[in-house]
Amino acid sequence: MAAEQKFEVKGTFRMGEDWMPYTKVIAAPNARQAEERTFAVIGSKHKLARRYIKISGVSPVKE
Repeated sequence: MAAEQKFEVKGTFRMGEDWMPYTKVIAAPNARQAEERTFAVIGSKHKLARRYIKISGVSPVKE
């Protein structure tokens, strides 16, 4: 199993009629998993479907 590293995920999500920016630091084994976990966290917290969550970039965080 791969060691988890931290990724900074940036994008926007829909809040009412507006798109709000976000930046999250997510621990995951790779960038794809970081995206999936971001969808899960934001979707769960704000009761949003994936189509209302946009990811503009994923970059590794230097420790």
